[in-house]
Amino acid sequence: MSETFEIHDSIPDVECLERVLTTPPESLVECFRTLEGDVLILGAGGKMGPTLAVMAQRATQAAGVDRRIVGVSRFSQPESELTLNQAGVETIRCDLLDPGQVAALPNAANLVFMAGMKFGTTGQESMTWTLNTVLPGIVARRFPGSRFVVFSTGNVYPLTPIDQGGSRETDPPEPLGEYAASCLGRERVFAYYATALGSPTVIARLNYANELRYGVLVDLAMKVWYEQPIDLTMGYVNVIWQGDACSMILRSLEHTTVPASILNVVGPDTLRVRDLAEQFGQLMNKPVRFTGSEAPDALLSNGQRGYERLGRPEIDPRQMIRWIADWVMRDGHQLARPTHFECRDGKF
Repeated sequence: MSETFEIHDSIPDVECLERVLTTPPESLVECFRTLEGDVLILGAGGKMGPTLAVMAQRATQAAGVDRRIVGVSRFSQPESELTLNQAGVETIRCDLLDPGQVAALPNAANLVFMAGMKFGTTGQESMTWTLNTVLPGIVARRFPGSRFVVFSTGNVYPLTPIDQGGSRETDPPEPLGEYAASCLGRERVFAYYATALGSPTVIARLNYANELRYGVLVDLAMKVWYEQPIDLTMGYVNVIWQGDACSMILRSLEHTTVPASILNVVGPDTLRVRDLAEQFGQLMNKPVRFTGSEAPDALLSNGQRGYERLGRPEIDPRQMIRWIADWVMRDGHQLARPTHFECRDGKF
């Protein structure tokens, strides 16, 4: 990494966690030395937005180039905006559903699109579809010819047999439920405008990003720590350290294409939920209880294409497990946003 830090079995506090999460690898610094233009991050106030925006700012500084990193969001949680400002990221408050406000945004050669809705879809289906399909059209038309990296999700794939190795980018999507279907709609809208407006685009299908305050591994760790039963029906998962995911997303700006291309952003391992829970149980000295039995399929993606272009993640699951176990046992701050990774019916 461009900033050297030692990997210990403990990350002591949120300040250190943020530093680890946002440290750009040297490969990203090199990318940002040659990348032309400013970077506009739409939806920068969400779970991953602050990490990605600050990493982009730190990579720009390390590369020694003059570039604006601008985070755009409603910033319903003001602390997110403060975090970005303190790191040197410019911020703009904007309702992206308002074409007038979007029109007033500064021009940028590079856009990372992170806006959208997942949790709360059930009962708010019309809002989900509006945010995930109408909003992309407003944004895409505003920035014709700019490079786009668009956040999507592995949920657009069907559940696949465990021994298949996960869905590949060339596999046909089969979204289950309204959330996944609306995310495929988002992809289709951006893919249309990539060709119609000559906007080079990468659609990044992510699952599942983890840090110490949320993620699949945190969900499992919390259940083990509080001695709650763990459902094994969704018996296997992919996980990736959030810092690695953000680095891959940002470096994808130099791989955008017309027509739009797809890139899975996932960890390299197919991990068994039972094994993960038992590892947490050993580290925490807690009994582990299970319910249900493993289904023959799960929501899994294959990340080989991404590794060929961008290299493999730097933080492996064993390191994440050690960090998270220690964090949970010390009652570290949590975002209280369960992933619902065990959901098999697509209802969020």
